[in-house]
Amino acid sequence: MRKVAVLGATGSIGASTLDVIARHPARFRASVLSAHRNVEALVALCVRHRPELAVIADPTLAGILERRLAAAGVRCAIGAGETALVEAAAGALCDTVVAAIVGAAGLRSTLAAARAGKRLLLANKESVVMAGPLLLTALREGGGELIPIDSEHNAIFQCLPATRAPLGRSGVRRLILTASGGPFRGLTRTELAAVTPAQACKHPNWTMGRKISVDSATLMNKGLEVIEAHHLFGAAPETIEVLVHPQSLVHSLVEYADGSLLAQLGNPDMRTAIAHALAWPERIEAGVTPLDLAAAPPLAFETPDLTTFRCLALAFQALRAGGDAPAILNAANEVAVEAFLAGTLPFLGIAEVVEAVLAELPAQAVVDIDTLVERDRTAREAARRLLRGAC
Repeated sequence: MRKVAVLGATGSIGASTLDVIARHPARFRASVLSAHRNVEALVALCVRHRPELAVIADPTLAGILERRLAAAGVRCAIGAGETALVEAAAGALCDTVVAAIVGAAGLRSTLAAARAGKRLLLANKESVVMAGPLLLTALREGGGELIPIDSEHNAIFQCLPATRAPLGRSGVRRLILTASGGPFRGLTRTELAAVTPAQACKHPNWTMGRKISVDSATLMNKGLEVIEAHHLFGAAPETIEVLVHPQSLVHSLVEYADGSLLAQLGNPDMRTAIAHALAWPERIEAGVTPLDLAAAPPLAFETPDLTTFRCLALAFQALRAGGDAPAILNAANEVAVEAFLAGTLPFLGIAEVVEAVLAELPAQAVVDIDTLVERDRTAREAARRLLRGAC
């Protein structure tokens, strides 16, 4: 019986994780559930899954959570704030942690799970983007294991040799991340100038939260995944490529020196990757409809348009710059996306803000978490200052 902490339980990845867990009650138990501010959704999940601990990230809502749980007849411990999240990730109530908190807010709890030697199912790509070297050090020191549950990185994980030897000794030539292209694939910059948040959040293949949907529309999500792949798999920037694949059936590929190209295919459903990571190295049923290749549409691939979708090019730029440049990129992007969703920044302005902040704050070495958090704060302030000047 694996005891699973689902951090970010009220999001789409949390929902998919809990669905898989519920299908295998003899193998998994959702022992810890967390939410950012959605008390009602967290209470509903606690009623169904009966965790031992419920954590609300906003400490001002702790009293409301306690009263709602009591009214619903749920008896479990209650935590609130970032410290409670960190303690939950590292504590004895779980041996597996699903890191699905969106954005930089999930950084400290992800690192805590790694240091504590948990099986870390990573969906919070920002933790790797911001603090890849620190996360890898924490994993080595803690002796745990990391299995990515982003569909692209999980696909690469499945296609790499089982020995997990360094890529240079595994005959791997390239890692190829696929991208759907988002809702605006094929549009020109002129056409993108007036797109709305509602349009950006309407992904053609996946059901996701608003922030990650916008990142998919700008291709920043793919850029963050490129940086993540560099850290997770020890791949040099020049060995990571992106291909636009509108059907989202091939989730990523690995090319070997002998000419072999291995791909992982499946219907676009996060439960496939989550079930793989929960049960690894075994395989379990995930509730996913099998892919019918005879009925599937023709598979198409194309190179991304880096001129129109500048965010992907900026992510490669930050990766090559090294140090904390990816953290600066991520922080500026989060602020810019928030402004776009609020209607105060045009779609194309997201890349402009990110590029300006990267130019203002040259890369520095990643030293420790406190320094990184301070640089994150500085980048956010720079982005907000640029936004105020543009208004």
